[in-house]
Amino acid sequence: MTSKLFTIALLLALSLGLALPATAQLLPGSANSALGRGDRPRPLPMEQAFPYFISLVDDRTVEVTWQIAPEHYLYRHQFNFALQLPDQDSPRPLNFELPDGVAKTDPFFGDIEAYYGLVTARLAVDPAVPQGTLLLIDYQGCAEWGFCYPPQSTSQPLKP
Repeated sequence: MTSKLFTIALLLALSLGLALPATAQLLPGSANSALGRGDRPRPLPMEQAFPYFISLVDDRTVEVTWQIAPEHYLYRHQFNFALQLPDQDSPRPLNFELPDGVAKTDPFFGDIEAYYGLVTARLAVDPAVPQGTLLLIDYQGCAEWGFCYPPQSTSQPLKP
């Protein structure tokens, strides 16, 4: 009888011991921290972290404006813009202007300039670009809590 009670107690203890780590993930805040798991935020989807829109200022100027989510930033050195003309294989790089960013030491790139809130890039374009030309946009950003998004390359019709 003692042997059966010992076996049942041992099985119960093992079952609870195996279930505890899974249950701990469901516990709020301090319980997770006490178990060494910490409260890590989930990364926002890219479109929520760094939404942008394009404006045609005049026939020679395009603006691309990012509305950067709180606690997120974009790297100045990761911006690049080009035009993909329908009759050419290689993209044509564009000259662009950005405002001064905020100096910071980044865990991934060291000393950088970062953008928070709103940032607008002004692009110089040739007014004679043909129909079907695409604007190619490269950028990268991170969340302040340590998640770095992969570099992004997108394209938008400049002249549909």
